[in-house]
Parts: sequence; structure tokens; C-alpha cells
Amino acid sequence: MRPTVTYFTDVLCIWAYVSQVRLDQLAAEYGDRITIEERFCSVFPDARTKTATAWKDKGGYGAMNQNFQKLTKKFPHISVHENVWTETQPRTSSSAHLFLKAIQLLNEDGAFNDLASTKAIRQFRTAFFAEARDISDWRVQGEIAEELGLNVDAIKAKIHSSEAAAALDADLKLAETLGVKGSPTFVMNEGRQALFGNVGYKLIAANVEELFREQNGDAASWC
Repeated sequence: MRPTVTYFTDVLCIWAYVSQVRLDQLAAEYGDRITIEERFCSVFPDARTKTATAWKDKGGYGAMNQNFQKLTKKFPHISVHENVWTETQPRTSSSAHLFLKAIQLLNEDGAFNDLASTKAIRQFRTAFFAEARDISDWRVQGEIAEELGLNVDAIKAKIHSSEAAAALDADLKLAETLGVKGSPTFVMNEGRQALFGNVGYKLIAANVEELFREQNGDAASWC
């Protein structure tokens, strides 16, 4: 049985955007030996209030964007548009998560190819941070789906049936049960291993290797 790595993120989280490349590397290196589950946690349910409050005494949205621009120097694999939060201010991440859960469900049903939801999550992040598109807006969500060649009516049906809402609620409850502190968080070994925040790839890989050692019976015994 393959070990499972569960990856919790909020699509509006800049650190999840930074960490996307590490998830991609993990899939490339270990994808044939582990199961990667992408799930959502709620960091920006009321995004405008959260960001406005957090940056009120730090220079506002302009300073927030400038801080993001500094991150692009440190992490050159990401790009942040000058209008992110200064002009484009999503109301919530919840609607994007709901849309993406619908795509994941269609993946599971076999309606879309296996990588559809992974590509969609990545593209939603890129659309917001690199292109300053409001991914909380249904019209933008539909546009991204069409750009990826996905059937928007099928996605809409999963949302209207409440299947996507139930699946998203399951993610949020699991995050709470596992003690997920925020985005991004890698959870392994049924919650006994958790890596939160801007964690380097070597540490992530080391934790995955530990899963293999435990499977092979090489873990230390305290008995």
C-alpha cells in the first residue's frame, strides 16, 4: 500500500504559491511510490477583511504587494502582478475551493483526466498572483476551466448538487482533526508527521523517505 501525503492549502496563500514547485518536484520524484492528496484549508474565508486588518498598520495593500515583490526576488520561480491586492481583491478563497473540489470529484468519476484538478489548482494560483485575476469570481473560474479544456456545465452540476460543498466541508473538518495550522501544510503518517509553512524540499523528501522506512519495518521501536 502506498503511503499518502496530504497537502492542505488555501489558493490565496502566497506561501502555497511559493511551495507549488516543491509539490511538483515531490510528484515527479515520488509520484509512482506515494499517493498525493490535495485538500483545502480555510485561511482566507473573508479575504478582504483579513488582509485589510493584517496590513492596516503596515502600509496597507501597497506595502503588502511590495512585500510579495520582494518574495519574487528570493523565489524567482514565482511572479506577482503589481495589481495583486492593490487592485484585484478577491472576497474569499471559499468559492474557488468549491469550484476546484467539483473538478476533483469529476476526476474521481473519470470525467476528466487524472491531472485535471492538479493543473486547475496550479492555474488558479497563477491566475491570481501572476495575472491579477479575481479567482473568487465565478466568471473568472469558468474562464480558467475553459482555458484548461474542462466542461464548465459538469463542474456546475457538481456544485448545484452540493457534492462539491460536502467534499469541501470534509476537507475543512479533516484539517481541523489533524491540527492543520495553516497553508501550506504537508501531512503524512496519519497525522503524525506535519510540515507547515515555507518548508524546503529536502526536509519534505526526508519525511517521505521516513514513510518508506516505516513501511519496511525499519522504524525504531520504543517497546
